[in-house]
Amino acid sequence: MSITGSILRSRAVAALTSPHGVDRFLEQVNPMWAAHEVRARVVEVRRETDGEHPVATIVLQPTSTWRGHRAGQYVQVGVDLPGGRRTTRCFSVSSPASAPGERISLTVRSHAEGVVSRFLVEQARPGLMVHLGQAEGDFVMHESPATPTNNHLLFITGGSGITPAMSMVRTLLRDGYDGRAHRKVTFLHYARSAEDQIFAAELAEIAAGDNHVDVHLVHETDGGRFSEAALRELVPAFQDTDTWACGPAGMIELVQAAYAGSPRLRVEYFKPPMTASGTAEGEVSFARSGQQAANTGASLLEQAEALGLRPEFGCRMGICFSCTSRKTEGTVRNVVTGAESSLPDEDIQICVSAPVGDCVVDL
Repeated sequence: MSITGSILRSRAVAALTSPHGVDRFLEQVNPMWAAHEVRARVVEVRRETDGEHPVATIVLQPTSTWRGHRAGQYVQVGVDLPGGRRTTRCFSVSSPASAPGERISLTVRSHAEGVVSRFLVEQARPGLMVHLGQAEGDFVMHESPATPTNNHLLFITGGSGITPAMSMVRTLLRDGYDGRAHRKVTFLHYARSAEDQIFAAELAEIAAGDNHVDVHLVHETDGGRFSEAALRELVPAFQDTDTWACGPAGMIELVQAAYAGSPRLRVEYFKPPMTASGTAEGEVSFARSGQQAANTGASLLEQAEALGLRPEFGCRMGICFSCTSRKTEGTVRNVVTGAESSLPDEDIQICVSAPVGDCVVDL
């Protein structure tokens, strides 16, 4: 850490810049200067696919506060939308593993309901500043590809689930993985059509290269669907092969059934939209704003938004903790686990907490 960095991170500077913090002042001078926070400048935008849900790769230059990432991890990305509202979302990093301060890329599919994804794909331009969290997630390779026991690596992906696996494969190729000692990689990917195929040109180049990476692309428009029989024909000993699978929940459930509990399988999947399971009775109060309304049974985040409030949130799936708020009274049910809690003055994630009867939240 440099002397300047040590000073900027000191308690004395924190006290002098309270309540805003030193990063607020540094950002006004130069958006790429930061002592604690991570920001990034968009340096390139590449369109991967067009169509109803286009995909783009966003190349970012982070501030020096970026600690790097392991292949397969994800980051929280915050964008400042018109009106001054900051909205965050989680995206997998698609570039190879990075060191502190190095450039990274995110490959994002635009969805009609995805405010951040649509903004990045449709409006991001070089020079745009975004906010980043540090890399998170355990969907990574825990052993070196040079480890003798890793004689075969298998990736099974669907749709946008290709992005973390592509980060791993790119890392393997960059770091000199060449299939010595009969080690090889099998990359099996499912897409809706050839037009929806992400990284099509790069995958074709990898498939044609002498790198011991076998690429198999399956398209639904050609009748392709995941099946245990097809996987067994491609990799007979798949249950004993180190495998990383990422994609829609339905596909991953089929993969898990095929592996029958094998410890060699690691999975990550896109969770379907969650429906709240609270009780539609009583009243919900948002104390700080003075707003209150009849409890609809929806999540507290949705009920706050229905009243015109704009609480901070990120993943809307209970992963990122961006929406954590203080519940002062009442009972809530976690819509993911089903667990209920009536503790007073409790910090909860409002995106996955639905009130059961009367509830008061400090918003």
